[in-house]
Amino acid sequence: MYFAENIKFLRKRKKLSQNDLAISLELTRTTLAGYEKSVQPPFKTLIRFAEYFKVSIDALVRYKLEALSEFQLSQIEGGFDIDVTGQKLRLLTVSVDGDGKENIEMVPVKAQAGYTSDYGDTEFISALPKFTLPFLPPDKTYRSFQIKGDSMLPIPEGVWVTGSYIQNWKTIKDGTPCVIVTREDGIVFKVVYNLLQKSETLLLVSTNRIYKPYELSVKNIVEIWKFETYNGFDIDNP
Repeated sequence: MYFAENIKFLRKRKKLSQNDLAISLELTRTTLAGYEKSVQPPFKTLIRFAEYFKVSIDALVRYKLEALSEFQLSQIEGGFDIDVTGQKLRLLTVSVDGDGKENIEMVPVKAQAGYTSDYGDTEFISALPKFTLPFLPPDKTYRSFQIKGDSMLPIPEGVWVTGSYIQNWKTIKDGTPCVIVTREDGIVFKVVYNLLQKSETLLLVSTNRIYKPYELSVKNIVEIWKFETYNGFDIDNP
């Protein structure tokens, strides 16, 4: 839980003293100082903090806001939150370099089982290998996944597919190659056909025709990344 460091970060982001914020929330400065030192507030006070800073309780508690980019913070402050239906923008955990620029995290096959459950954990994401691709536009968030199997030939098994993060799944155009992070089926790379309006599913198609197409419910989807490029580099020498 990141509540204590988040309220301190948000207070400083608004350039408020402890006394200023305490007055606004009808608290004593001593009480606020305690919350910033990990004293747990009652639920009604937690709601008051969330409403004041215009963030969800989930974001206020679960995510280390200081580690997010300015764009992501603006998303949160704009009312967007995690939503598996794809109707809202999801909060994405990323890491940044010393200049504040987003890294491209690499998710090797051996880490993919952990990724499907810890994708929102800042420590897990920060521990992943990282690299950069200077030719990619800087206005998107990217992640690279090592591909398993031969379902997407001519892209071979073991290469790294780099995708850009899709915030709103309803915008996916039919025939778009994507990496899909699922809750139950691991991480898959497929050509996607959008059936969200019709059946709240995506139709996933392999380029290798020995694999049959199948539908995937949005309830089983965690993240979707649009294919941008792929590389065959060694993870130790990206």
